[in-house]
Amino acid sequence: MFREVTLSIILFYVITVMLFVVGFYYVNSILEVHNVIVIFVVIFVLSIVTAVMIATLSIEPLKDHFEKLEHFSKETLHELKLPISTINANTAMLRKTLHDAKSLKRLERIEGACTLLHERYSELDYLIKKQIQKETVEVLDLKVFLQSRLKLLASLYAHVDFSSHLNTTRVELDRIGLQKVIDNLIDNAVKYSDTPVVVSIELENGVLRIADNGRGMDEMELIQIFDRYYQNDATVSGYGIGLALVKNYCDRHKIKLHVKSTKGEGTTMILDFQGIEQ
Repeated sequence: MFREVTLSIILFYVITVMLFVVGFYYVNSILEVHNVIVIFVVIFVLSIVTAVMIATLSIEPLKDHFEKLEHFSKETLHELKLPISTINANTAMLRKTLHDAKSLKRLERIEGACTLLHERYSELDYLIKKQIQKETVEVLDLKVFLQSRLKLLASLYAHVDFSSHLNTTRVELDRIGLQKVIDNLIDNAVKYSDTPVVVSIELENGVLRIADNGRGMDEMELIQIFDRYYQNDATVSGYGIGLALVKNYCDRHKIKLHVKSTKGEGTTMILDFQGIEQ
């Protein structure tokens, strides 16, 4: 679709330029009109008409495409409600009948996964609404916020040894966007770590460090990690968009983002909130 739109715009532009040249020659040489003001007015009017037509050619297909995409997203969002509610209802019933520790642990993981699914639902809803309204920012205690995320993620990553050292830090940020950032960084730390998986989260003096004991990256990989769709390891599941979203969020909210990594020794993602502390 976009290729056809591009070709149409190029063709229209070429024809328009040719018509301008022919029109100028006709007015100046055939009709022998040499008044600069008249020629300027004619060219100005034609330029406006051309601009409107090019804008229509380029924007209308995009507008139609995004309207269809938004409609599909809303339908998908609506359809997600039913399985989430079903899982929640059935896990609640199972919790009343299960008593052994092993089964309860498995149930806890299902509940954690369902909570994560519900949060992805909220994020999709948030992203759709963000297209028509500004982000909702609020004052957050990063220590409390991180503790809640770690409690949930620890139930999902049972094989991971999480260690944390968190000091109170207050910031004014968009909660859902920050949640996406933290989840992405911790998920990457888990995915790219070697066994046994150890992830360290430290928040001190307004600086957050999320470190893993993974394979690390060389200088060439570090240059590309924030590029959309880039993956430094094709064997690891994902689409290569997580860190691009992280960087976009940090840039928008003036959070300084740094990466320290050594090949074979792990990676540390550093978020510096010092400039936006409350």
